[in-house]
Amino acid sequence: MLSTLGICLLLGVIAYLFIPSPFCWVAVFLFFCFFLFIVRFFRLPSFKRQEDDNNVYSPAYGTVVVIERAYEEEYFKCDMMQISVFMSVWDVHANWFPVGGIVRYFRHHHGKYMVAWHPKSSTDNERTTTVIESKHATVLFRQIAGILAKRIVSYAKEGVGYRQNDRCGFIKFGSRVDVFLPLDAEVKVKLGDKVKGAQSVLASFNKE
Repeated sequence: MLSTLGICLLLGVIAYLFIPSPFCWVAVFLFFCFFLFIVRFFRLPSFKRQEDDNNVYSPAYGTVVVIERAYEEEYFKCDMMQISVFMSVWDVHANWFPVGGIVRYFRHHHGKYMVAWHPKSSTDNERTTTVIESKHATVLFRQIAGILAKRIVSYAKEGVGYRQNDRCGFIKFGSRVDVFLPLDAEVKVKLGDKVKGAQSVLASFNKE
């Protein structure tokens, strides 16, 4: 953040010194707006931690764009319930663990940068896959880069335990997260719903 501020200030000074007025002020204003956009993009909202072993919380802020039965080919190799959350450039881009438990599998895959809502983005785009074994089920979630996202950050490590709604990483700019659940999970959202990371319930196991 400080480096972005420094670059914007430097460019503003250069514009002031070498671009005739009033155009220099237009340039300075644009650099200022860009800095405000970056600050807003990297914001991290504060909230009260939610923890419930029966629930699967959204790992991201955004819009629910997929709810369907789908074949998960990387780890489970069977049909699962897939719920996908698309993050626009205006959404918070931090990510959280949707359930608590032990990370049993983690992979970072290099790939393409197709638009994140494209069906093939789940298997062809830059992405990470994290499988976490919780109290009631084993859940897979996948961070997927979009057409603008060029870097995915994940804190997940195999064999390490994490609490539900611990921060698990960050995706820079437009992107999405896929969550794969057992078929008997009860979906609590519908297409088009706006969800909040670590706060909105995507599904429930309804098990004691």
